[in-house]
Amino acid sequence: MIDKIIGFIGAGNMGSAMIGGILSSSLATSSQMIASAHSSDTLEKIKNKFSIETTLSNETVAERSNILFLAVKPNKFSEVIPQISGHIKNSCLVVSIAAGQPIAAIEEAFGKEIKLVRAMPNTPALVGEAMSALCPNKNVTEEELREMLDIFSCFGKAEVVPESLIDAVVGVSGSSPAYVYLFIEAMADAAVADGMPRAQAYQFAAQSVYGAAKMVLETGEHPGVLKDAVCSPGGTTIEAVAELEKSGFRNAIITAQRACAKKSKDMSSKKN
Repeated sequence: MIDKIIGFIGAGNMGSAMIGGILSSSLATSSQMIASAHSSDTLEKIKNKFSIETTLSNETVAERSNILFLAVKPNKFSEVIPQISGHIKNSCLVVSIAAGQPIAAIEEAFGKEIKLVRAMPNTPALVGEAMSALCPNKNVTEEELREMLDIFSCFGKAEVVPESLIDAVVGVSGSSPAYVYLFIEAMADAAVADGMPRAQAYQFAAQSVYGAAKMVLETGEHPGVLKDAVCSPGGTTIEAVAELEKSGFRNAIITAQRACAKKSKDMSSKKN
């Protein structure tokens, strides 16, 4: 259990998912958490759901927190950071989950030495299955970093990566749920074209993707080996794989994901 006050500036989908994960893991209690948002309606929902303290004042959250999550959209940083920079404790650990906001730019915006972790979770945090990357600045201790790994592990898996890899992280995990949803939708459309009811088609497609991903994670086998195990000689699966290769399936994914990473890099470079 973490014996600290954990604050959230921003309590939208990602913020509320993280709050829920922390509380359900018993890593902290509701009395240790405080959140702010620009909407009273959002705060009312958070308070009713999690029984934590809420406020419209970002400054209050900053003053109270030992660990402070900046869970607002990147375009709000220029508004929020000047509000709170004079209110955070010197020992406070600030955690940013915004895309396109490099460590150096955030440090500069605060205008003083801070303990900072740049984190990149993804939306499966909403169902406790996020993949998160953590990038600490030089002021974060090993103990503090272990605490961050414990927190992010409350709603999925987490690993420490150098900031030089954060754009690759955006491509492979931050944005990739959208690619997977497209894949599931396309699989379901094909099943519907072959006569399956749509709701059932989504169930079959989504469960198959979930099961295949679990096979990769739990067996430790190379994805190619697992693919080969499904492809019987002269069978139905290898016929489908051949058509995917003919259509440039893997190249489309690689090209799209690298375009995503490049966009992330371009966004970050504008902040430097």
